Amino acid sequence: MTTTRRSFLYTAAAAATAQSLLRARDQGRFARQGQGGDELKVALVGCGGRGSGAIAQALSTKGPTRLVAIADMFGDRLEGCLQNLAESDELKKRIDVPKERRFVGPDAYLGVMASGCDVVVVATPPHFRPAHFEAAIAAKKHVFFEKPVAVDAPGVRRVIAAHEKSVQMGLAVCSGLQRHHQNPYLEIMQRIHRGDLGRVLFARCSWNQGGLWHADRQPEWSDMEWQLRNWLYFTWLSGDHIVEQHVHNLDVINWALQAHPTRCRGMGGRQVRTDPKYGHIFDHHAVQYQYENGAYCFSESRQIDGCANDVSEHVYGADGEAHMGGSFRITGKNAWKFEGQQNDPYQTEHDDLFAAIRAGKPFQEGRMVAESTLTAIMGRMATYSGREITWDQALASDEKWGPENYEFGPLPVDPVPMPGQKRG
Repeated sequence: MTTTRRSFLYTAAAAATAQSLLRARDQGRFARQGQGGDELKVALVGCGGRGSGAIAQALSTKGPTRLVAIADMFGDRLEGCLQNLAESDELKKRIDVPKERRFVGPDAYLGVMASGCDVVVVATPPHFRPAHFEAAIAAKKHVFFEKPVAVDAPGVRRVIAAHEKSVQMGLAVCSGLQRHHQNPYLEIMQRIHRGDLGRVLFARCSWNQGGLWHADRQPEWSDMEWQLRNWLYFTWLSGDHIVEQHVHNLDVINWALQAHPTRCRGMGGRQVRTDPKYGHIFDHHAVQYQYENGAYCFSESRQIDGCANDVSEHVYGADGEAHMGGSFRITGKNAWKFEGQQNDPYQTEHDDLFAAIRAGKPFQEGRMVAESTLTAIMGRMATYSGREITWDQALASDEKWGPENYEFGPLPVDPVPMPGQKRG
């Protein structure tokens, strides 16, 4: 389904109705939900591959769950997601999404917030996540939202503000940084934090891989639709791959050092993936981050076919080294190797979130994912500009990516960033 101006106007009207429903919702239900074995009603915003996987995992948690609403920019993706879920006999029993709770278009998320759900799964392109997270918290929903949670500093600030409100309201928030729920990472971090490496001197991390998918442009697609359906390749939608993907590795380093970096500088470019079908993002980044304790992190991210691949994190201390990725081990004074039980962290993160909701226990990953997102954003700011960027500069930045509105029509592609030159 191609979104037209007519469907856009329709969804705007539906959003107005949704807002009125929000004002009329039963406040007492929120206070009671999530207790004991009560059913948790779940909704999904963003029906791509990650959204389809995340909602399946949410519905597979312990205790009764039911999918009650779903939203996406495009109707074909929404219906495809529902069809895929229904192929599972177990999940099919948990789907209750009539036509009136299927929302399409830029404002579709507002319909979800008014649907009577308890938990919202947000898996839209990163550009939209600050607005969707804000709306979910304003509607008093527990939230699972994918990483990264923004593409620029104004978006990060919105997420931090909404996070603070969620803490005050006692809402549970889980991010898509699933390594925080992965057994070997949890065990090695305990050892790092108790001092098994001694004083940390430096770290390095990489997400180097080949190219990813793209959708061939169709004649009926507007510029906006083409970019949305290829959101990976536009900074305003994805943040570039250093933000969209490498955020995982940078988050692990922040976690290990129990801090965010204070400054960074780096370089990057668009050397191989130059076809216009790949938008305007870089195909490689290399960033040097400095932390307040004097430690450095050397970061690499690359998406180029035919090169050496590496997805891993490493921390080097005065008494040993910690290596994370394919294997998990510590060498040196306190040598160790992970030999415990592996788990599926994508499922475990949802298990942990829903268990906390049902138990009424605090569960908050909003600030963590916001800081890891900004770590990646400041790295991109450094590679795009060629300048040194401090944490304070990055957080205070007014640089904003994305159009003022989401009309399905012409939308010029920003030029490829050139280090040493100001954007625009």
